[in-house]
Amino acid sequence: MKIFQIILLSLIALLLVSCDDDDPTNPTPEELITTLTYTLSPTQGGSDVLLTFVDLDGDGGNDPVISGGTLSANSTYNGSIELLNESLDPAEDITQEVEEESLEHQFFFSTSGTNLTVAYDDEDGDGNPLGLRTVIETGDTSSGTLTVILRHEPAKDAEGVSTGLIGNAGGETDIEVSFEITVQ
Repeated sequence: MKIFQIILLSLIALLLVSCDDDDPTNPTPEELITTLTYTLSPTQGGSDVLLTFVDLDGDGGNDPVISGGTLSANSTYNGSIELLNESLDPAEDITQEVEEESLEHQFFFSTSGTNLTVAYDDEDGDGNPLGLRTVIETGDTSSGTLTVILRHEPAKDAEGVSTGLIGNAGGETDIEVSFEITVQ
């Protein structure tokens, strides 16, 4: 009788484990972002500055091509980000997906060595920042980097996240790019 009970309990345990819906070995893949273009348009006239990242073969393989830019000192720029998956023909516009899923995405911006600030100029459906559109203000002459990070499913209600601090955001990084910037 005891052997029968042990076998029965083992079968029940095995059934419970095998009914688990989660499949951690086969997670849903995120969209491939092969191209990021950050267009900075001066508010006082002048030419647009294009910051670009292109990695047509995705992670691994060939190194990405990254182009920074030069901004005018003590100026204001309206920024807009475009994301593409150019591994497909025709290319897939990931920007549209980020807009549609704005509650699940947020861009974060950080600088090192360069005298500029980035402010959000758009928001998701709950009034939290998104970052596809920004306003950049430059200060005096400097040079350094501007890093752009897109997070998927950040904790938008965590401390500092709504002001652009990534430390408490959590989530997964969809893309992270550092652009060389000169302010002159």
